[in-house]
Order: sequence, then structure tokens, then C-alpha cells
Amino acid sequence: MADAVGSLASRFEVLKPHLNERQRRLWLGAEARELGSGGAAVVARAAGVAGDTVRRGRAELEDTDALSYPRSRRPGGGRKRADVSDPGLAAALDKLVDPVTRGDPMSPLRWTSKSLRTLAKALQEQGHQVSEQIVRRLLREAGYSLQANIKTLEGAQHRDRDAQFGYLNDQVLQHLARGDAVISVDTKKKELVGEFKNAGREWHRAGAPEQVKVHDFIDPELGKANPYGVYDIATNTGWVSAGTDHDTASFAVNTIARWWAHVGTTLHPDATRLLICADGGGSNGYRTRLWKTELAALAATTGLHITVCHLPPGTSKWNKIEHRLFSHISMNWRGRPLTSHEVIVETIAATTTSTGLTVHAELDTTEYPIGVKIPDKDMKTLETNGILTRHTFHGEWNYALHPPRDTPEPN
Repeated sequence: MADAVGSLASRFEVLKPHLNERQRRLWLGAEARELGSGGAAVVARAAGVAGDTVRRGRAELEDTDALSYPRSRRPGGGRKRADVSDPGLAAALDKLVDPVTRGDPMSPLRWTSKSLRTLAKALQEQGHQVSEQIVRRLLREAGYSLQANIKTLEGAQHRDRDAQFGYLNDQVLQHLARGDAVISVDTKKKELVGEFKNAGREWHRAGAPEQVKVHDFIDPELGKANPYGVYDIATNTGWVSAGTDHDTASFAVNTIARWWAHVGTTLHPDATRLLICADGGGSNGYRTRLWKTELAALAATTGLHITVCHLPPGTSKWNKIEHRLFSHISMNWRGRPLTSHEVIVETIAATTTSTGLTVHAELDTTEYPIGVKIPDKDMKTLETNGILTRHTFHGEWNYALHPPRDTPEPN
């Protein structure tokens, strides 16, 4: 008998990992039935299980109805789900996750990071028996997921926003159809020059990242760079001046003038007009008098009829230069400290895309003083002499600068 018990115990240890609960019970019952009277006690002692387990297995072998239940447990068996045994759990969790729209706006979790641990602890304090794993499952079943903020809110919209976009688009099509130049302009984010952290990642040997300064205190010698860009819509080319002084209207117009003198005249040899698409603020804002007077001077120098159409308020990110030029520059220098003005200029100039974008970049060390005031009489003179004309539709956003002594063409 001792040999039989030892052999039984050995076989059970070998088979046990490969059998589920019901299969183990049936195997033990079959062994007990083979041993006959008292077999249940012998098998239970050899396998180290309760005698009732062996007897249940032997009974299930003789119960033909049990064949219709292939599961280890019959339906409904086992521990109940937390949200079933606690019907108020899901609603309590929903109130914690979104206290403003579904629950108490004064909930302390309104100002707390809603981690799984924090949510589980808050539910436990309310009397719910719950773990972090259960909280994760309930959140997913309720349609929640980890998400970052997304920039979509543009604030108050001007009632003529869409109409202005339509007007601007018509102006672009008209200029392009005549073979005139159309450019999108803006100032890119000012960049610290020096060994400072730049967002993004670049390939380096493991454990050997490029070292940069801990604090972003401006270097008094290197200062900042102000990249002002011109994007030529028809030719998919860009021009960027990296200024070392202030970002003023004079700097902006000087960049446009250099683009026209060095590139624009070659790319658009038959152009008599230039359309500038610009944001409503900054150095090229529609309220900036210096911007208009500098453009008037550019029109006088080049003989171009310069039309300006500003994007409506709150839509600066829709400017074509943002996603046709500036975004690619940012991707090209990601993860790379902009240690000098030369690095900035060369990196901008090396920016290309699979669609054929090419960029020219140069350093502009000219000083551009701030606080330049344009008197009322000077602005009035521009309009009186027909140098500055405003379009009928939103003349504050849409206007043109003409060369002196020329008769302005109809809008």
C-alpha cells in the first residue's frame, strides 16, 4: 500500500500543473474508484487534498449531467466582480474622475493628479473595497483613457472670420493667376543661443547624451536669435533672417526686402504685385504703423504694388508659414543645442522636405531700435497721396501700398 500511495503522489505532482481544478478532481475520483472501499481517504492523503474533493470527483464521474458543464466552475460560481457586489462603485468613480460635469465641483480631487493610486484611496475612504487594478478596469470599461492636453480652443471668434479667410484665399488665387508673388510671413519663436536644452531627441551612444546648462539664463554675449521667415507659396521656398536685435517692423520689412532683392525677382521676373499674408499681431500686426510705413518705402524702392491681407484674430496657427516652414525647421534641430548663431543659420538652411522645400538663411546683426513712433500726419499723408489704400472689405485687415505717383489699380 505504501508503494501505491507513493506512486499515486508522484503521478499527481507530474500531472497537477497541466490540469485545471475540475480535471484534477475527476482524476483523483477515478483513482479512488479504482482502489475501491477506503480509496478516497488513501488518494486524499497521497495527493494532499481534502477527502471531500476526492469524493466530489468520484461523484461527478457518475453524474452524466456534469458532462454539459465543461467549465471548472458552474456559471455564477466564483467571486463576484467588484462593481456587481458594490453597485455604487462605478458611479462613485465617475464622480471622482469628472467632478465638474458629473459630480461635486468642490471635490478635493479637482486639484489633485488623478492617478490610479489616488482614485483607489479616495474610493476606499468612501467605503468601497477596491484596488488599483479594479479602478483601471472600470475606467477603461467606462471609456476613459490617458490623454494629453490638445490645443483647439481659439478663444472668441470674430464674426467675419470665415469671410476673411475666403477673401484672403481669393486674393491669393488672383495674384497667382497673374504670375505675381504670394508670400506668408511671421516671426518664429525666439531662441536662446548657447548650450541650452532644446526639445526633442537625437541619436547618441547609450548613456552619453549631450550636456547642456541646468538653468536657461540668457547668455549676455550670445543673447537670443529672432528668426523672421518668408515662405513663397508658389515655389515652396523659404527665406529666414536670424536677427540678433529686436523683432520690430523694420526688421520684418528688411527681411522681405532682402528676400525680394536676392530671390524674389529671379523667381517672379514678371511680377508687378506682391501679396503678403500675415498674422494680425507682432512686428507685422495690422495696427502697427511702422509696418505700413516701411512697406510703403519698400513699394517705392521696388516699384511693386504690395497688398497685405491679415489673418483674422485668433487664427495665427493657420498661417501657412507655420506648417510649411517653421514646423520643419523645429524638427530639423530637435534635440540639438543651438550653441551659436552659426549653428542656427546653418541648421535652418539645411532644412528640406520630401516635397521639395528649400530654405535660405542668413544672420542679420543690424540694430533695430524699439519705440519708433509714426505721427498721425505721416499716416494721413500716405492715404492722401494714394500710397496707402484700404480695401472695401475690412480695410483694417486688407490694404495695399503703392509706389509714389502711380495710380492705384482697383482692388
